[in-house]
Amino acid sequence: MNVYTKTGDRGTTSLIGGERVFKTDERVEAYGSVDELTAFAALLCDRLCAEGGAEAEVGALRRILSRLMTVEALLAVGEGGADKVAPLPDDAVAWLEERIDAMQAEVPPIDKFTLPGGHEAVSLCHVCRTVCRRAERAALRADQAHGVDAEVLRYLNRLSDYFYLLGRLLTFRLGVEETLWIP
Repeated sequence: MNVYTKTGDRGTTSLIGGERVFKTDERVEAYGSVDELTAFAALLCDRLCAEGGAEAEVGALRRILSRLMTVEALLAVGEGGADKVAPLPDDAVAWLEERIDAMQAEVPPIDKFTLPGGHEAVSLCHVCRTVCRRAERAALRADQAHGVDAEVLRYLNRLSDYFYLLGRLLTFRLGVEETLWIP
């Protein structure tokens, strides 16, 4: 099977279910943004593997990568495709919330915004957080135009919080200075 099909040469693509839409469709923009997030999250996972000592976080990121593929599929559903994609697991959002709560309990409390940086892995957490926020906005636009599974929206909202806390946790564990924004 060829990687290229030439069916998109005029700016259209197929959604799950066979519906053809322009590549500028809100759903394509949304699942494309999640695809970008998936690539950055994989890069963060690879960085943590190379760093060592973050096995639990690597395991969590691998689970998140799998969930992001489900999110992409759910965002790519078109006419006739609703029954072709399995939903996110019932516990997907609760699982993220448990991880967020555990990380927040481990780091010192702050009352200011943090600036990215201090270590490559921390900066990658912030890249993931910001790309996740953009993906969430794209999913919200897709929801307004076509309707999106509500769990997808909740998952993306929690996931950006997860990446923020993961960045704080890594800052703490790596012993790098957490820079607070003081205007």
